Amino acid sequence: MTRKRKRLYIVLGGLALLGVATALVLSAFQDNLVFFYSPSDITAKNVPDGRSIRVGGLVEKNSVKRESDGVTLDFRISDGSQTVPVSYRGDVPDLFREGQGVVAEGKLNKGTFIASTVLAKHDENYMPPEVVDALKRSGHWQETGPKP
Repeated sequence: MTRKRKRLYIVLGGLALLGVATALVLSAFQDNLVFFYSPSDITAKNVPDGRSIRVGGLVEKNSVKRESDGVTLDFRISDGSQTVPVSYRGDVPDLFREGQGVVAEGKLNKGTFIASTVLAKHDENYMPPEVVDALKRSGHWQETGPKP
Protein backbone atom coordinates (compact mmCIF):
# COMPACT_ATOMS: atom_id res chain seq x y z
CA MET A 1 0.00 0.00 0.00
CA THR A 2 1.37 3.39 -0.96
CA ARG A 3 1.57 6.40 1.30
CA LYS A 4 -0.98 8.21 -0.83
CA ARG A 5 -3.53 5.38 -0.51
CA LYS A 6 -2.88 5.10 3.27
CA ARG A 7 -3.51 8.84 3.66
CA LEU A 8 -6.74 8.53 1.63
CA TYR A 9 -8.00 5.73 3.92
CA ILE A 10 -7.24 7.80 7.02
CA VAL A 11 -9.09 10.83 5.60
CA LEU A 12 -12.07 8.69 4.57
CA GLY A 13 -12.15 7.00 7.98
CA GLY A 14 -12.07 10.41 9.69
CA LEU A 15 -14.93 11.65 7.53
CA ALA A 16 -16.96 8.52 8.31
CA LEU A 17 -16.42 9.02 12.07
CA LEU A 18 -17.42 12.68 11.73
CA GLY A 19 -20.58 11.65 9.88
CA VAL A 20 -21.51 9.11 12.55
CA ALA A 21 -20.89 11.66 15.33
CA THR A 22 -23.04 14.24 13.51
CA ALA A 23 -25.87 11.74 13.04
CA LEU A 24 -25.79 10.85 16.77
CA VAL A 25 -25.89 14.51 17.82
CA LEU A 26 -28.79 15.30 15.48
CA SER A 27 -30.66 12.22 16.69
CA ALA A 28 -30.23 13.33 20.30
CA PHE A 29 -31.54 16.81 19.45
CA GLN A 30 -34.57 15.32 17.72
CA ASP A 31 -35.45 13.20 20.76
CA ASN A 32 -35.17 16.16 23.16
CA LEU A 33 -36.86 18.78 20.98
CA VAL A 34 -40.18 19.87 22.49
CA PHE A 35 -42.34 22.37 20.59
CA PHE A 36 -44.80 24.79 22.19
CA TYR A 37 -48.39 24.92 20.92
CA SER A 38 -51.45 26.87 21.92
CA PRO A 39 -54.82 25.06 21.87
CA SER A 40 -55.62 26.80 18.56
CA ASP A 41 -52.31 25.59 17.08
CA ILE A 42 -53.08 22.00 18.09
CA THR A 43 -56.44 22.17 16.33
CA ALA A 44 -55.13 23.93 13.21
CA LYS A 45 -51.88 22.00 12.74
CA ASN A 46 -53.14 18.47 13.46
CA VAL A 47 -50.33 17.61 15.86
CA PRO A 48 -49.73 13.83 15.76
CA ASP A 49 -50.44 11.65 18.79
CA GLY A 50 -47.46 10.48 20.84
CA ARG A 51 -45.14 13.43 20.14
CA SER A 52 -43.78 15.33 23.15
CA ILE A 53 -45.08 18.90 23.11
CA ARG A 54 -45.90 21.77 25.44
CA VAL A 55 -49.35 23.33 25.60
CA GLY A 56 -49.97 26.68 27.21
CA GLY A 57 -52.90 28.92 27.98
CA LEU A 58 -55.32 29.64 30.78
CA VAL A 59 -56.97 26.99 32.94
CA GLU A 60 -60.62 27.21 31.91
CA LYS A 61 -63.11 28.17 34.62
CA ASN A 62 -65.17 25.30 36.10
CA SER A 63 -63.07 22.69 34.30
CA VAL A 64 -60.85 21.35 37.10
CA LYS A 65 -62.01 17.96 38.34
CA ARG A 66 -60.17 15.53 40.60
CA GLU A 67 -60.77 11.86 39.76
CA SER A 68 -61.93 9.41 42.45
CA ASP A 69 -58.40 7.97 42.77
CA GLY A 70 -57.33 11.31 44.32
CA VAL A 71 -54.25 11.54 42.12
CA THR A 72 -55.54 12.23 38.60
CA LEU A 73 -56.60 15.76 37.74
CA ASP A 74 -58.61 16.61 34.61
CA PHE A 75 -58.91 20.19 33.36
CA ARG A 76 -59.02 22.20 30.15
CA ILE A 77 -56.49 24.71 28.83
CA SER A 78 -57.89 27.52 26.71
CA ASP A 79 -56.40 30.32 24.65
CA GLY A 80 -59.78 32.02 24.33
CA SER A 81 -60.83 30.45 21.04
CA GLN A 82 -59.99 26.74 21.44
CA THR A 83 -59.63 24.39 24.40
CA VAL A 84 -57.63 21.23 24.99
CA PRO A 85 -58.66 18.65 27.60
CA VAL A 86 -55.75 17.73 29.87
CA SER A 87 -55.27 14.77 32.18
CA TYR A 88 -52.48 14.97 34.74
CA ARG A 89 -51.47 12.40 37.32
CA GLY A 90 -49.65 13.92 40.28
CA ASP A 91 -49.47 17.02 42.42
CA VAL A 92 -49.96 20.40 40.77
CA PRO A 93 -48.08 23.53 41.83
CA ASP A 94 -49.58 25.62 44.63
CA LEU A 95 -50.29 28.45 42.18
CA PHE A 96 -52.39 26.21 39.91
CA ARG A 97 -56.02 27.37 39.79
CA GLU A 98 -58.78 28.22 37.37
CA GLY A 99 -58.23 31.32 35.25
CA GLN A 100 -54.44 31.27 35.73
CA GLY A 101 -51.75 30.73 33.12
CA VAL A 102 -50.30 27.26 32.83
CA VAL A 103 -47.87 25.34 30.63
CA ALA A 104 -48.20 21.56 30.46
CA GLU A 105 -45.67 19.20 28.91
CA GLY A 106 -46.70 15.78 27.67
CA LYS A 107 -48.24 13.96 24.71
CA LEU A 108 -51.53 13.98 22.84
CA ASN A 109 -53.59 10.80 22.98
CA LYS A 110 -56.76 10.77 20.86
CA GLY A 111 -57.56 14.44 21.45
CA THR A 112 -56.69 14.47 25.15
CA PHE A 113 -53.39 15.89 26.32
CA ILE A 114 -51.72 13.54 28.81
CA ALA A 115 -49.46 15.82 30.85
CA SER A 116 -46.29 14.63 32.51
CA THR A 117 -45.46 18.08 33.93
CA VAL A 118 -47.65 21.07 34.81
CA LEU A 119 -46.11 24.48 35.42
CA ALA A 120 -48.06 27.45 36.78
CA LYS A 121 -46.93 31.03 36.48
CA HIS A 122 -44.94 32.01 39.54
CA ASP A 123 -46.40 35.46 40.14
CA GLU A 124 -49.09 37.71 38.76
CA ASN A 125 -46.78 39.58 36.37
CA TYR A 126 -45.08 36.65 34.66
CA MET A 127 -46.36 34.39 31.93
CA PRO A 128 -44.23 32.50 29.39
CA PRO A 129 -43.81 34.52 26.17
CA GLU A 130 -45.35 31.74 24.07
CA VAL A 131 -48.54 31.81 26.16
CA VAL A 132 -48.70 35.62 25.94
CA ASP A 133 -48.35 35.47 22.14
CA ALA A 134 -51.09 32.85 21.86
CA LEU A 135 -53.45 34.88 24.07
CA LYS A 136 -52.70 38.07 22.12
CA ARG A 137 -53.45 36.31 18.82
CA SER A 138 -56.80 35.12 20.18
CA GLY A 139 -57.65 38.57 21.58
CA HIS A 140 -57.83 37.44 25.22
CA TRP A 141 -54.68 39.10 26.54
CA GLN A 142 -55.14 41.88 29.05
CA GLU A 143 -52.15 44.10 29.77
CA THR A 144 -51.52 44.65 33.43
CA GLY A 145 -49.29 47.52 34.33
CA PRO A 146 -47.19 47.87 37.46
CA LYS A 147 -49.22 48.21 40.63
CA PRO A 148 -49.18 51.60 42.34
